[in-house]
Amino acid sequence: MAGAVIYNESVSGDLSNSGLTPSALTVASGSNQVLGTTGAGAAGVDRDYFTFTVPAGLQLASITLLPGTSVGGAFSFIGMEAGNQVTLATNVAVANGLLGWDHYSAAEINTNILATMAVPANGSSGFTPPLGAGSYAFWIQDFNAGPLAYGFDFNITAAAAVPEPAVGWLLLAGLAFVGVVMDRKFRQSVP
Repeated sequence: MAGAVIYNESVSGDLSNSGLTPSALTVASGSNQVLGTTGAGAAGVDRDYFTFTVPAGLQLASITLLPGTSVGGAFSFIGMEAGNQVTLATNVAVANGLLGWDHYSAAEINTNILATMAVPANGSSGFTPPLGAGSYAFWIQDFNAGPLAYGFDFNITAAAAVPEPAVGWLLLAGLAFVGVVMDRKFRQSVP
């Protein structure tokens, strides 16, 4: 899948290992790929944290797990929190504070996992995709021996247009007019 790589750990260095100070990335309309590695090693688990802001008028429409992603065991983990930090401790058993998360697997390669992440589970709040303008922070990890490569494509699209208030009033006026006409016809047809 061709796309714009906005961060590649093999070129730009390790993403932040702290949820409170995630690496700040910049996204734009279209494909925004993040490529990295995670996994356990002699120094512990390599957790990757990053944040980006979806600009006004745009939305996060999908998160696709890219080919080349490897999973150390049955699954790996991606979590998402609203704002520019992941405040959840790494040693908790619940996802309180996260918008959503997924234990991604090799079976999900080339799949949009945003809808899976949206389902409230194990304390996460859940959300309705797509996600609108705002800041989001991400946490990626695998407890299995690494390094294990991953790739995610964050697809940013134009947000659905919201009708102007005047259009809504015009629509209501039209419906009211139709109602009056129908009422008159009904009264004229009743003996």
